[in-house]
Amino acid sequence: MGTHELQFDQVYAEFQPKIYRYLTRLIGLKDAEDVTQDVFIKVNRALHTFKKDSQLSTWIYQIATNAAIDRMRSQPFKQESAEQFNESDIDRLAAKNTYSYKKPLLIEDQVVRQEMNECIRNFVMDLPENYRTVAVLSEIEGLKDSEIAAILGVSINTVKIRLHRAKNNLRKLLLANCNFYRTDCNELACEQKGPSSSQ
Repeated sequence: MGTHELQFDQVYAEFQPKIYRYLTRLIGLKDAEDVTQDVFIKVNRALHTFKKDSQLSTWIYQIATNAAIDRMRSQPFKQESAEQFNESDIDRLAAKNTYSYKKPLLIEDQVVRQEMNECIRNFVMDLPENYRTVAVLSEIEGLKDSEIAAILGVSINTVKIRLHRAKNNLRKLLLANCNFYRTDCNELACEQKGPSSSQ
């Protein structure tokens, strides 16, 4: 019993910050706290059944991903969670080669950038859950395709296809719903064409 508790303490200390960050990016801050707690309750209960032939991180990410998908399917939470995405993460996810911010930003440009990232964050949360999950695991968590395949129980080829489609879907959403323009300092910015159709 003492050994099991020590092992769980170590697992919790190592993985709780990672899983909390992952779930925040996947389902938003409002839901991430509760889901993270649920994940580690499950980890604690099942830790003695963990087989050493697979990676502990993969196993924990599996539990977290399944819990996140359950939450995504059980209640609408897009509006609350969309605003919690990290700006630099969304920059990388949305279009790595489309725009970049290299110069120090003036106050006006910081406002423009914030509005652009807000726009992007809203549409990331509109991606289908299978695309959103792969995109967050790959582009934000930095996991390899093989690790993502193991977490999701799909082939590496499926991971590649979903990631490609996630980026395409996001690009289409942005092009369909946003007007892009350059500021006086040559920063790329956007504004929504009209009220968002997402509820």
